[in-house]
Amino acid sequence: MTEVINMTVNGITYKITCTGKESLLEILREHLGLTGAKEGCGYGVCGSCTVIVNGEVVTSCTLRGKDKLEGIEVLTIEGLTEKNGELHPIQKSFLETGAVQCGFCTPGIIMRLYGLFT
Repeated sequence: MTEVINMTVNGITYKITCTGKESLLEILREHLGLTGAKEGCGYGVCGSCTVIVNGEVVTSCTLRGKDKLEGIEVLTIEGLTEKNGELHPIQKSFLETGAVQCGFCTPGIIMRLYGLFT
């Protein structure tokens, strides 16, 4: 059985056809091709899947089901970059100071900081 979930991601409205069992992380990565959020632990503890939903910091691997996802507004790491390619100041700071380590969890850290400062 499939369901259609309506959501806005990085300012673009989508109608996503899915099983309704996928997590927000799976929808972002597999349906929309937005791979900045990563699956680390799968339980919302590590933070590598962090995004902003309706203005709040959330771990996208823990949100699943049409009742939780219908009509939400999501901001991902990809959405922080300006249309002209200009990085967000938090992204710039990480780049300029070499604070990216291996890079796997960096998007989650940046999104957590974005949520803290906005």
